[in-house]
Amino acid sequence: MSDEPFSLTVLGSATPYPGTDNPCSGYLVSSGGTRVWVDAGSGTLGPLRRHARLDELDAIWISHLHADHCADLLTAYYGALYADIRLEAPIPLYGPPGTADRLAHFLTNGPDRSPVESAFAVTELYDGHQVTTGPLRLTSRAVAHGMPAFALRVEAAGRSLVYSGDTAPCAALTELAGGCDVLLCEAESAQPPAEGEQVHHTPEEAGDTAAAAGAGRLLVTHVGPFLTPGQAVERASARFAGPVDHAAPDAVFRIG
Repeated sequence: MSDEPFSLTVLGSATPYPGTDNPCSGYLVSSGGTRVWVDAGSGTLGPLRRHARLDELDAIWISHLHADHCADLLTAYYGALYADIRLEAPIPLYGPPGTADRLAHFLTNGPDRSPVESAFAVTELYDGHQVTTGPLRLTSRAVAHGMPAFALRVEAAGRSLVYSGDTAPCAALTELAGGCDVLLCEAESAQPPAEGEQVHHTPEEAGDTAAAAGAGRLLVTHVGPFLTPGQAVERASARFAGPVDHAAPDAVFRIG
């Protein structure tokens, strides 16, 4: 495997719908010529194209099937099959159970099922799923979001990035993030719910997860509309002694 550090490019980090200058959740993880699109939230395909065409992607990885994390798969389908590129083979797509059928449900407009498998070679994730793409090893863990949802650990050249996806604090995420160089963790909630099931981190909980995992650096992302990024960083910093930054759109972070 290459000893070259890899990078995280933020395509967007807004929720639950795009801002005027910030698409929803989407990231590009790159190492040398290997490129993985991580989450395809609303509006992220445009920024992705500044860095890679669809036919240059080695894989797509989707944390869960809420629209702010996967909606641009629909437009990517049209781009892959009916636009200015020609795929040599369908793009490997790793997503929660039901991903292919969900896409087909939205895309089919007549009696014949849309050929989603011509654009995407779908593999359904499960807890502990692992795959190697170029120099990148991707490990997925099931997390607590009230629906099938996964967090991701990316490793290359002895360095590691962990992405929470959307989840409440949970042991699976803390274990997956153990000793990682960078934890990219959602901080959607201004405060925990007074009652009912918790499905997101607060900024304080993002800091707690980073501290418990022994992460080297925390990037808060998916900051909800009732917080500013600065507030989220400040609140997470109260619980985590390491560097804390916001995953701002267009930011690039070197892992290693």
